[in-house]
Amino acid sequence: MRVRAILVPLVTFGLTTACEPKPAADVAATSAAPAATASLHDRLGGRAAIATVVDAFVANVAADPRINTRFSRVATDTAAMRQFKGKLADQICAGTGGPCTYSGLDMKAAHQGMRITDAEFDALVEALVKALDGAGVPQKEQDELLAILGPMRADITMK
Repeated sequence: MRVRAILVPLVTFGLTTACEPKPAADVAATSAAPAATASLHDRLGGRAAIATVVDAFVANVAADPRINTRFSRVATDTAAMRQFKGKLADQICAGTGGPCTYSGLDMKAAHQGMRITDAEFDALVEALVKALDGAGVPQKEQDELLAILGPMRADITMK
């Protein structure tokens, strides 16, 4: 399975400038273009699509013996599972520019004392990528999402 963006350095975008001014026709076309592109949240399909990916992600985690024991308490409690999925979907929704508000703990506090290894974190990334692939999320959007979530590794894994 491929693990991208979180395990690979973030893509840097080079800015270039032209030596010659743009022709008037190009300037007019540029000014007529929309000022902003759709948010990642919108390109992922909104909160409902994010919740679908979260459902698939949780199913992938449950099926993975490398990490499923980490979620045994939540897996046996329907209310806790519903809350976990909701908070995860809200976190992704908010982080991708959606209208949601994440009300959970910060990642450092949420994972304090759990001693999560890099290998376990990588397995979670694999489970997420599998869920994104299964939902047909394009590569560009997957990479953007993983770049948003990637910095959380430092707060989640043990030092």
